[in-house]
Parts: sequence; structure tokens; C-alpha cells
Amino acid sequence: MGTDHATELKTLRPEEFDRWWDHLARAFGGGPASREERELDESLTEFDRSLAVWDEDTIVGTSGAFSFRMTVPGGAVVPTAGVTMVSVAATHRRRGVLTSMMRRLLDDAHAKGEPLAALFASEPAIYGRFGYGTATFQINAEIDTGRVTLALPAGTDEVRVRYAPPGDVLKECEAVYAALVPLRPGMLARQPGWERAGLLDPESDRGGASALQCVVAERDGEVTGYARFRTKMGWGPSGHDGTVTLENLAALDPATEGALWRFLFGIDLMTTLTVRGRPVDDAWQHLVSDIRRCGSRTRDAGYVRLVDVGTALSARTYLAPVDVVFEVEDAFCPRNAGRWRLTGDAEGASCERTSDAADLALSVRELGAAYLGGVTLLSLAAAGRVRELRPGALTEASVAFGSPVAPWLPHGF
Repeated sequence: MGTDHATELKTLRPEEFDRWWDHLARAFGGGPASREERELDESLTEFDRSLAVWDEDTIVGTSGAFSFRMTVPGGAVVPTAGVTMVSVAATHRRRGVLTSMMRRLLDDAHAKGEPLAALFASEPAIYGRFGYGTATFQINAEIDTGRVTLALPAGTDEVRVRYAPPGDVLKECEAVYAALVPLRPGMLARQPGWERAGLLDPESDRGGASALQCVVAERDGEVTGYARFRTKMGWGPSGHDGTVTLENLAALDPATEGALWRFLFGIDLMTTLTVRGRPVDDAWQHLVSDIRRCGSRTRDAGYVRLVDVGTALSARTYLAPVDVVFEVEDAFCPRNAGRWRLTGDAEGASCERTSDAADLALSVRELGAAYLGGVTLLSLAAAGRVRELRPGALTEASVAFGSPVAPWLPHGF
């Protein structure tokens, strides 16, 4: 394939999905995907929002977007482009393939009235230049359940926990999830079909562990929480050494939360509980007797980009009254560049163009990082990425942008 060939960006057609998917799989290491995973991804793909870059008859780039709705501080659920499936062939680096796809996806999101875009980055260094900021973090842990105990909240003994086939209680589990969506920034309102992603369970992906298991927590006959997990038996010199891997957990109240964690800590023959992708303020950290024996690690998770600065900043509420003028830099989407006056409080907000003097100067990337309340403008200023132009404006805005609970993107896409 010669380097003089021009590439062409096109909307993906359903009959091209297999070729598109094969290119994506090769770009992410070439491992075989299960039939179940491929079929689910094909059913969820929004073909009118999926892109392929072609060099003659060969796909050399892929990307797409899902039409999500994401919770923002204050509880509003805001249309969000979930950017996904991004890959560029190793043969076509530094030829503008990724840039052309990123521009098209953001232009399409803007045309659809989506003020936000979000993604998970396989390589964090890539997306800052397109205006995405690290907005959510997650905690992973390897908990030594043989040595760590739990101090449980009042009412835990009143909660019944029972096994149930995951598919049989899907409706009840989804009702619990839906009740939690407005309570934490970053949560995604489930679109039709996405409930099946939590049940994906190909044997090839289990790594020797059990099939997906599920327990539901009940009080007075009502489901108030659930946990999905796998177990893997192991034996060491001292005897049993099994591992429980938590896939997801949701609870409507502290007693239910405590009952589910107690169950996971107490499964016979298991000595380690692996926890992945949980909120950084997850309750179990305050239940354990020895946090040092939990092997906790925090890492970046969701990246957010403001597609429309005025609409996005108007869509959320603010912890404290704020009246500040931002000088926004956005070289990739110049329609956002310039001065914006944000006024708001816990009841609502507005953000409009202004010619008034700027109080703070920053790029759209910093606004994306701070937008959900998990990263402070003060911390970004300490790194030299936000400049205070009016004394006191930085603290005022930083406090206002906060969130009472840590933002969290609950699942990949």
C-alpha cells in the first residue's frame, strides 16, 4: 500500500461491520473476540454514528459514538456522545486519520445537540489535544479477606441475600441501577440493549474462573441491591486460596451495601476479593478493618469534552454561587473559544457569551476535567493549566464546580 494513496472517511454500512470489527480487533492486539461479544457489539453499534477510513478497499481507521445520557452535578441527565471503537492502522500513523475522525465525531455531536462527549482512553496521551480532560477516576483493589474484617452498618442483618441466575433478575437489577443514575455525576442512563452488556459471559473470557454469578439483596420482598461476580478456586501450601472477582455491585442504602460486601467477604474457600473499576469514594473503604491490606490503586477512567461550552455549563448546578468569566481556548473546535460568563448556584445556571473582562483563562480540556466535580480548578491551576486574572475568582469557581460525591463512569463502552 503506497503512502501516496488518499484516504476517505465514510459512514459505516451494516454489511461492512465484520471487516470494521476485524480491523479494530487487530489494532487492539489481535486477540480473538468471542462470538457473544461480537454479536452484542454489532447489535449496539449505531451505524449512522460509526466511521471507517478507507485506503482504496482497505479499512485503516475506525471510530464511532453511542447516543448516551449522562448525569451531571445537580442530577440532570444530559445528552452525551460516547466516543468508542477508535483505532488507526499501524501503517497509517501521522497521516491525519485520527484527527479527521475526531473532528467528524465532534461535529456530528454538536449537530445532534449533544453538549458533551466522553470516552475511555486506551492511551491517555492521545486525547488531550482533542480537548478531552480526565474527569473521573476509579479504584481497584485486591482485598485479603482472610485478614480484613468488616464493621457493618445498622440494619445489615435485616437484609436477605440470595443467589439468582443473572438473567432471571435482570429487570430487578436494572431498576436498582436506574434509581442510582441521578445520584452520581458520570452515571449513564441505560439505553435499550445495554442491560445485556452486564450479562456478557463467554467462557473464553473467564480465565479459568466460574461462570458469572449473581446475588440479590432484599428487604420486605423488594430488591434493594445486587452483586455480580466470579469465583476461581486455588490451592497453596497452606490450603485453599481462591479468588472472588467482583464485576459490579449496586445498593440503594447502607444496610444493603453492607450485606452485599459481607457476602462477598464470606464465600467459602476464597481468600482474596478482587475489586475493579469502583468509585473512588466507594463505601467499602470505610467498612474494612485494615485499608492497607486491601491493595488499593487509583487510576484514570473517564475523559470528558465540552462540545458546546455554553450549553454544557448551563446544564449542571453549582455547589456555591458563582459569577465568573472564562477565557476559553479551543483550537480544535473554535466555536467554543472566547469569553463566557457563567452565573449559577444550586438551583441552576446560565452561561452566555460576553465581552466582559476575563476572570480565569483555561482551555476546554481543563473545563472537561473539572466539569463533573471530580477534579478541582485549584489543582489544575497549581499545574499551571488555569490562570487567575481576577483575585479570588479561582477559589470561587473551584468550590462551585465541586460535587458532593465522586463522579464515576459505571461501565466501559
